[in-house]
Amino acid sequence: MAVLGIDTSAYTCSVAIVKASGNVIYANRRLLPVPEGEKGLQQGTAVFHHVQILPELLVEAFNSVPPAQIKALAAATRPRPVAGSYMPVFTVASGQGRILAAALKVPYLETTHQEGHIAAGLWSAGWEPEGPFLAVHLSGGTSEVLKVMRRKGGFHIDKLGGTLDLHAGQLVDRVGVLMGFPFPAGPHLERMAREAEGAGEKKLSLTSAVRGYNFSFSGPATQAERLLAAGADKSALARAVEQCIANTLERVLRTAVFDTGIKDILIVGGVAANAYIRSRLRYRLEHRAVGARLYFASPEHSSDNAIGVALLGRDLL
Repeated sequence: MAVLGIDTSAYTCSVAIVKASGNVIYANRRLLPVPEGEKGLQQGTAVFHHVQILPELLVEAFNSVPPAQIKALAAATRPRPVAGSYMPVFTVASGQGRILAAALKVPYLETTHQEGHIAAGLWSAGWEPEGPFLAVHLSGGTSEVLKVMRRKGGFHIDKLGGTLDLHAGQLVDRVGVLMGFPFPAGPHLERMAREAEGAGEKKLSLTSAVRGYNFSFSGPATQAERLLAAGADKSALARAVEQCIANTLERVLRTAVFDTGIKDILIVGGVAANAYIRSRLRYRLEHRAVGARLYFASPEHSSDNAIGVALLGRDLL
């Protein structure tokens, strides 16, 4: 028996099939094409690309796994499990999911993009929490700190705080695109930042703006733009962007651990794939003063994918 999952997010179209055991039979995702020099896509354009790409991925999936083996179907139909959460791109997954479930005569689960990220993160980290845990969803479209509890078919999520303006991924992409990198700029900026290692005389810093559980990245983005216009070293600036994000999360998570008493923290989302941010957070939060236990999805499963969506659908079997 297997479950098919579909996720059509702002910049990624993905399909996955998992067994009841959790083993992945098929998984593929494609980034939506973004014109050179642009920092994103309008929702209407993204919907158009999903309509073109999703059938190709589904055909590929059914060539890998006979449709008769699919016993349930799950789709991410909105960004987060809160009232009013909506983005047009998720209507593609919803529509195709309902059609396929009806055609295959199998149960259908509607879940959310955020819950899929959390499920994929837990699966990738090989961790099954026994109680509530903290989670950070850090991407181009979401930057939130959450208190999470597992429930059948998903998660109960309380938002503790998050960005007041730009998301972490938007900070990365704005600076990266100005440096001449293609969108999404994360992997390119990370490679550039490695060139700053050991170059002490070129160190730069960006402000970390935090108030309680909330934070802001618009100020650091403006600072970075001014530094770049003034001829700042690109590798040093790339590292400053990484450090700004890490410092911001460290401050927020320290508060969350002390206030809630919860020390288990899962960090997911495309920005969480960054090796420097991971190592910095481990070093600063897993010592005796805080004593947190950090869990990360593997880099390849940090970004948007349908594996977590399919894993949530296992509860329908």
